[in-house]
Amino acid sequence: MPQKRNPIKSERIAGLARVLRGYAASGMENQALWHERDISHSSAERIILPDATTLLHYALVSMRQIVEGMEVRRETMRRNLDAGLGLHAASRLLRELVDAGLVRDAAYGLVQAAAQRARETGHHVRDEVAADAAIMKRLDAAALSRIFDESLALANAGLLVDRLAVLRVNETPTR
Repeated sequence: MPQKRNPIKSERIAGLARVLRGYAASGMENQALWHERDISHSSAERIILPDATTLLHYALVSMRQIVEGMEVRRETMRRNLDAGLGLHAASRLLRELVDAGLVRDAAYGLVQAAAQRARETGHHVRDEVAADAAIMKRLDAAALSRIFDESLALANAGLLVDRLAVLRVNETPTR
């Protein structure tokens, strides 16, 4: 993603995570052989254990550098959310309609049509949904408020930040 500030580091970490998952698969296959202790078991371990731990260390140090260098620009985030016309809530809308008894395919079509109208008109999808009789037949005003309540996406953010704050990390990582 060329608009991102650290695309190379982030994409590298994502690729290395795939390698680590591959090592995990080899390790799981070895588990069935532990009682046999044949050469295929130990030869794989000789490669994957040191390589995986080194790789994991590198990925963690790189990720830490990305997180420490992150800039949070609330006003830009708000502008981007507003420009999205509320489309981020489409999956919650779909789930609410299904929970209200609508068949998933029918609910999907209604949400898709409302999202398309929002894109074409530039109106917030909530306004398009409120004007759609087929959707509003299934939802009340409280459900609509709940679906488009952005605070739900942040409901656990404080808890997560608090958990991070209590972690003890080595302040001088090797690079």
